[in-house]
Amino acid sequence: MSGLLIAAPSSGSGKTTVTLGLMRALKRRGIAIAPGKAGPDYIDPAFHTAASGEPCLNYDPWAMRSELLVANAAQAAADGRRLVVEAMMGLHDGAADGTGAPADLAATLGLAVILVVDCARLSHSVAALVRGYADYRDDIRVVGVILNKVGSDRHEMMLRDALERAGVSIFGVLRHEGTLKLPERHLGLVQAGEHGSLEPFIDHAADLIETNCDLDAILRAAAPLPPQPAKAETTTLKPLGQRIAIARDVAFAFYYAHLVSGWRGQGAEISFFSPLQDEAPQSGADAIYLPGGYPELHAEKLAGATRFCKATRDAAEAGARIFGECGGYMTLGEGLVAADGRRYEMLGLLPLVTSFAERKRHLGYRRVAPLDNAFFDGPMTAHEFHYATIVSEGAAEPLFAVRDAAGVDLGHAGLRRGNVAGSFMHLIDLADRR
Repeated sequence: MSGLLIAAPSSGSGKTTVTLGLMRALKRRGIAIAPGKAGPDYIDPAFHTAASGEPCLNYDPWAMRSELLVANAAQAAADGRRLVVEAMMGLHDGAADGTGAPADLAATLGLAVILVVDCARLSHSVAALVRGYADYRDDIRVVGVILNKVGSDRHEMMLRDALERAGVSIFGVLRHEGTLKLPERHLGLVQAGEHGSLEPFIDHAADLIETNCDLDAILRAAAPLPPQPAKAETTTLKPLGQRIAIARDVAFAFYYAHLVSGWRGQGAEISFFSPLQDEAPQSGADAIYLPGGYPELHAEKLAGATRFCKATRDAAEAGARIFGECGGYMTLGEGLVAADGRRYEMLGLLPLVTSFAERKRHLGYRRVAPLDNAFFDGPMTAHEFHYATIVSEGAAEPLFAVRDAAGVDLGHAGLRRGNVAGSFMHLIDLADRR
C-alpha cells in the first residue's frame, strides 16, 4: 500500500480540482486507487467517487480515533490500491483546540504530502511559503508541489527558480483556468448528482493533469504504508437497529460511508429509499435514518410526499426507532420555513419548527453525550454545519449535552420523543475516552 495527501496552504487553492483530475488520470492508467477526504465533508466524497469509480471514505483526524483512521485506511487500500486523500482547509489548520489538522492525518497514516499552491499572487516568495509549511513539523513529509494558477512563462520561470534553489520538487504547473470552477451553494459545492456536466469537467481536469504534471514522479513519491490491523478489530457506533432504512437522494445525502459500513460490519441490514421520489422506507425496518442534506431546497416536494410521510409516521407508531440528523432532524419536525418565508408541514414526529428564512451559521466540531440510553450509550464526536434556525420547540426530552472542540459548554441539543430523536449534529465516531 502507498498513500498521498493532496493538501494546500489554505482553502481555495484548487486542491479539489487537482485531486479530481489526478484520480481520473490514475484511473485512465489502470492504477487502482482508494479515494479519501479529510475532515467532516459530506459533499466532496461523491465527486471523488465519480472521478475514481471507487467508494470514498472520510478520514477525520479530530473526530475519529486513530485506530479507526488506520483501520479504514487499511481496508480501503488493501490489494495494492493507492490511497489518495484530499485535505481540508490548510495543511496545518485544525479545530478550535488546535488539533485535527490534515498534517495530523498525514502523520497518523504516514501519507506523503503534495501541496497545491495558488500562485496567482506569488513569485519568489513561494519558496519561503512552501519551506515554512514543509518544515513546520518534523513528523510529516512534504514531497513536493503542484503550482496552480500560474499566469505566464515568465511567472513560471520565477516560481521554478525560487523553488529549485530551495530544494523543493515541482510535480506540475497548471495555468489559470477559468472553466475549472465547480458551482457552490451555502453548505459547499453543489452536489455531484446535481452537476449537469460533471464527467466533462473531470475529464478536462484529468487532461490538464496528464499534460502538465509528472504522474510517474507523483507515484514514486507516494509513501509506502505499513501493514495495518483489520477493521473488524475496531469498534464503531452501534447500529440504530437490525434492519435500517436510510433516506438517500439530493435532499438527504449527508451521511458518512464509514458509519454505514460500520453498521453493516456489526450485522445490520441496510436498505435505501428516496423521500423525494415519494418512496416509503422498507417494510419491516426496525430503524429509519434520515441524514442531513438540503430539505430546505425541496420542502414543498417533501411536504407533498404522502407515501413517504404516511409510511414513516406509521413506522414510528409501530415502534421503529427513527433518527434524524440536521436536515433529517428538520424533516422530523412539525414545520419547515423555506427561504421565501413560506411554511411547509413536515413529519410532525418531533415538536420542532425550523426556518431557513432566518439564517444563522452554526459550524464546528462537537463532543456530544447522550442524556439517556434510549438511542446511544456513550459520548461521541460530531460536526455541526447549517444555516437553519429553530423557531420553536415543544415538550420533548433533550437528546445531547454538547461541548465544542475547545471544551466550551454549549448546553443541550436535539430532541427525543419516545422512539423518535434527532439533532443538528452529524455523528462521526465514539469519543476517545483517554
